[in-house]
Amino acid sequence: MPIYTPPLRDMQFVLHEVFKVTDEFKAMPAHAEVDADTINAVLEEAGKFAAGVAFPLNISGDTEGCKLDTATHEVTPPKGFKEAYRQYVEGGWPALSCDPEYGGQGLPHTVNQCLYEMLNSANQAWTMYPGLSHGAYEALLAHGTDEQKKTYLPKLVSGEWTGTMCLTEPHCGTDLGMLRTKAEPQGDGTYKLTGNKIFISAGEHDFTENIVHLVLARLPDAPKGSKGISLFVVPKFKVNADGSLGERNPIFCTGLEHKMGIHGNATAQIAIDGATGTLVGEPNKGLAAMFVMMNAARLGVGNQSLGLTEVAFQNALAYAKDRIQMRSLSGTKAKDKEADPIIVHPDVRKMLLTAKAYAEGARALQVFCTLLLDKAHGHPDEKVRKDSDELVALLTPIVKAFVTDNGHVATNACMQVFGGHGFIKEWGMEQFVRDNRINMIYEGTNTIQSLDLLGRKVLGNNGATLKKFGKLVGQLVAEEGVNEKMAEFINPIAYLGDQMTKFTTEIGFRGFQNPDEVGAAAVDYLRVAGHLVFGYLFARMAQVALREIAAGNTDPFYVAKLQTARFYFAKLFPETATLMRTARAGSKVLMDTDAALA
Repeated sequence: MPIYTPPLRDMQFVLHEVFKVTDEFKAMPAHAEVDADTINAVLEEAGKFAAGVAFPLNISGDTEGCKLDTATHEVTPPKGFKEAYRQYVEGGWPALSCDPEYGGQGLPHTVNQCLYEMLNSANQAWTMYPGLSHGAYEALLAHGTDEQKKTYLPKLVSGEWTGTMCLTEPHCGTDLGMLRTKAEPQGDGTYKLTGNKIFISAGEHDFTENIVHLVLARLPDAPKGSKGISLFVVPKFKVNADGSLGERNPIFCTGLEHKMGIHGNATAQIAIDGATGTLVGEPNKGLAAMFVMMNAARLGVGNQSLGLTEVAFQNALAYAKDRIQMRSLSGTKAKDKEADPIIVHPDVRKMLLTAKAYAEGARALQVFCTLLLDKAHGHPDEKVRKDSDELVALLTPIVKAFVTDNGHVATNACMQVFGGHGFIKEWGMEQFVRDNRINMIYEGTNTIQSLDLLGRKVLGNNGATLKKFGKLVGQLVAEEGVNEKMAEFINPIAYLGDQMTKFTTEIGFRGFQNPDEVGAAAVDYLRVAGHLVFGYLFARMAQVALREIAAGNTDPFYVAKLQTARFYFAKLFPETATLMRTARAGSKVLMDTDAALA
């Protein structure tokens, strides 16, 4: 059976020593009183729930899956899932970072992010039920009417109701401009919706009395394409004026997808047959409203892969210390045993360190992003809010694509550490690989994220936001450039930062002449950008570790952090040279291939 220990020490390091989040919170009126002891206590309890309640249901939930009653359209999730959700609600976890006006606890998004990392390590399929609810809450908080907020937000915040987002249709995935679901005004402020949706995560279950679906649809006079999409809130059960539940709304689960992974989550086919809904935001401006939820989901998907990378690493490390096979190439290490533990072998260490580095880099990036979100929402200085919002927008596709791609590499590497046992279900490793695989696909495939980063977030404003991130790198380089002990961490990011400007300009010029050049380079470009961001964060972590060691701190944690950073820069970061070369190879070798693909 697999194991999981919440990585509280590393979380505390990133929160308090690298980013000094409580100092940042002091500048935000809503979070000024949040101190380190409060954060640590919350995360310790969150870790207990994740490891003690959600994690034991992971393998059994994967084995059992969800069951649909085709007569009633009701879905039963795996045994124990409903009870775990009840404990989650009783613990107040859905309300952690929600607005106190609607019953929330008002803690920073940064704290909520750490809660969700642990939940994703413990049980990604289960965590998607409350996770999507939080996204629905954010969308309604930003764009809902006063009446919608009053009706839905307290129930979503408390966890009494859950939420979904209904975007995809059988004929359109990412290209939402093709969607056909219709919404007809009824003259009383409501709309009648008709259509079909697929791949709706947590689309039906028995956890709660009601499910709040956020549905994209078209009004009768809507323009074609994405400019004609509106957003509607369509509850499973209609809600009466006094807040009580009314009649069943005709929005039904008609099928469950048979999937490679996340079996414990109900990925539903949804039929909408004249269901009553209300408009969220302005007519034909639904994508703007839904993007609140979609961007939150993209950060959340990166967090899913962070969680899986961490738990896969923990299990592979424990196995490598225990499993004996062969003797070390440099001489016997375990003289009292008939073979050495496999952790003595260089390539096993490479696989373990790859997962460790990708987990620790992703954790730092997620905290960095959620701290920026807290600033964007709650800092009194308008410039700080604007700059933070722009940086989050730049980093969101990197979080989604780079972290999930790395999760694929890491979970596969950790499964490989187990050898043949990794392929066997009881160890749990093959499930981590399967569960992670969807993270590279949904919420906009990683290619879509790459096009978003290069086409919109970088070239779309002539690299202005990228330059803002470049200034952060430049500040660190200026601060530590003469420190010989930091040279192995500073020199690589200084060099890549300089190369990035030339690289971006070159790809942008080519793309101006032929847009396919952007499409051909985008995926490689995002990985280069991802390594620049990880490199910056690892340099900051190494900076803290070196200072602590110099001050006489003998905690081996800091030595371990330096060793991981050195591995990252020596073995993973150099991928950027190859990526820039393949990106510069251009589109011709891809597009001039009709004979090869005939």
